[in-house]
This record gives sequence, C-alpha cells and structure tokens, in this order.
Amino acid sequence: MLPPKDLVVMGFVAAPFGVQGWVRVHALTETPDSLLDYPTWWLGRDGDWRECRVAASGVHSKGVVVKLAGVADRDAALALQGQQIAVSRSAMPEPPADEFYWADLIGLSVKNTAGEDLGRVVGLLETGANDVLQVRQGERELLIPFVAHVVLKVDKPGGEITVEWGADY
Repeated sequence: MLPPKDLVVMGFVAAPFGVQGWVRVHALTETPDSLLDYPTWWLGRDGDWRECRVAASGVHSKGVVVKLAGVADRDAALALQGQQIAVSRSAMPEPPADEFYWADLIGLSVKNTAGEDLGRVVGLLETGANDVLQVRQGERELLIPFVAHVVLKVDKPGGEITVEWGADY
C-alpha cells in the first residue's frame, strides 16, 4: 500500500524495550501518549514508509512503549530503531481556534507589519518558555518567538504569517 501524501512525522522509535518485540517511542507531540490516539502508524526513513498497526501500548516511567503487529522479538524491534513515526494529517483532529500543528506552519511565508519578506518557516523549536519559529531566507535564519504580541496573524489558506518583528533582528 502506498503511503498517504500528507504524512506528518510525530516521533521516532528510540530503542527496543524488553525481549518480546516492544519498542520505546520518542513522541514529538505535546503529550507523549497522544501518539497512541492513532492505531495505524507509518514507519520509515528517507521517504521509504511502511504501514504498521499498534497491537498494544503503554505508558512507562520513561515514556511510551508499543508493541507493533509483526514485531515478535528484540532483534526485530532493534531493526526499527531510529525509524520515524508518521500519521496522515487527514487523520488528525482540527486544532482549536488560534492553535496550530507545527506541520501546518512549516512552509508558510513570514512578513512583518512593514511588509518586508522575512522568509519561510523551515521548522520550530520548543524552548520551554514558548515555541520559536525558524525562518530562513537564503543563508539567513531568524528565530522568532511564537507568542501573541509577536505573531499577529496566521493565515494558513493564504500561506502567510504576519509578525511584529524587524528584518534586522
């Protein structure tokens, strides 16, 4: 089966867990166990994806652990180490108003209130205090705090974010 075109990376397989094919998962979601809301995952690297069904799961003291269908022992689990975990964006619920999935922000253009083009969002960073947009234009990268007094408007359909931020910051 071909993978969906709208895959969003939500985590990766960190390591085997035990000897019966379980794996420890590092989730890139707001809460680690929210990855368990999706019974079918796509595992892969470098665009080579395969569909996997979550057979069993649990929350362990060091995060989420899962048993994937067809993964019977530690060797099979070890072979998955480092693989990315993705789900179809269409399977994800719509976020509440004024909240956004990071995947929806990547690729949007960023302009300031003076109309200057600051570049495109290439990633986001979680700093603890607030998230930060990584905006790149050519070789130049800006780090813009994703907070209400800086990010004034996110226009997903229009593909643009308006910020109160100087081009020379």
